[in-house]
Amino acid sequence: MTREDFYFDSRDGINKIHAVRWIPAGEPVAVLQIIHGMCEHVDRYEDFAKYMCEKGFLVTANDHLGHGKSITEKGPGYFTEKNSANVVIRDVHRLKKLTEEKYNHKPYFILGHSMGSFVLRNYLFRYGKGISGAIVMGTGMEPYFKVLSMEVISSLGCFFGKSNKHNLFITKQGFGTYLKRIENPRTMSDWLTKREDIVDKYIADPLSGFLFTNNGYKTLSELLLPLYKKNNIEKIPVTLPVLIISGAEDPVGDYGKAPRAVYESFKKTGMQKVTFKLYEGDRHELLNETDNQTVYEDICTWITENK
Repeated sequence: MTREDFYFDSRDGINKIHAVRWIPAGEPVAVLQIIHGMCEHVDRYEDFAKYMCEKGFLVTANDHLGHGKSITEKGPGYFTEKNSANVVIRDVHRLKKLTEEKYNHKPYFILGHSMGSFVLRNYLFRYGKGISGAIVMGTGMEPYFKVLSMEVISSLGCFFGKSNKHNLFITKQGFGTYLKRIENPRTMSDWLTKREDIVDKYIADPLSGFLFTNNGYKTLSELLLPLYKKNNIEKIPVTLPVLIISGAEDPVGDYGKAPRAVYESFKKTGMQKVTFKLYEGDRHELLNETDNQTVYEDICTWITENK
């Protein structure tokens, strides 16, 4: 396996986006693009990328604006000033186009985790005809009024010149209950995974677990709001293979309810190749859970069967 780090121009027309390619030793059998989650970065996916490379896949991913090595002078948790949700989706698409220039005609799959799953679900409305399949992992579906209130509060903060200020109120409202089903939690991040080594590494990582700004939450709300519209879901190709996976103890997915609702909404539009699986006992980060090798294998098998 060879790792390549590179940068490309963001669709905001201002900043550079950091990206990585993990390249297998031989000719790739397919491409897997990863869309990472909120308050983390692409390096956290390297172990999974190595596994997929060993199976012959080329893996690529980019740090969103405000994350990892794509953090601007505005600091972590700040995307970009104008049309930031649209920019994030288009940056993902630009990476796909750049990858296809090098690896044309290969089956192309995209995996989105957590906030990345929201980006991916938007992506499917717009560009779903151009990929071979999608893995929606660790997704959620907050009540509509809660997302709308997040948009209003964060937009007001931006309007009053506080776009790059951390919003503790939204953070508490959004994440304050995530430990409620964990007995005697050791840290505030125990909802991520049962693996203490991963939790400790996440906490110690200066590029993970930071607070979102008003701009960040405004962007997040603008990624979420389109997901409630039936006419958007109906734009996803009915023959597109989609795998929806989540931990049964994942608070982001309301302990399985949200990903199941997403699955049912996809099926209602006539989608023919949607698969849903819950991993019992697992929390939010399936790729970092105690049974992650099983998750790795399941994803690899599903892609192989659908490429």
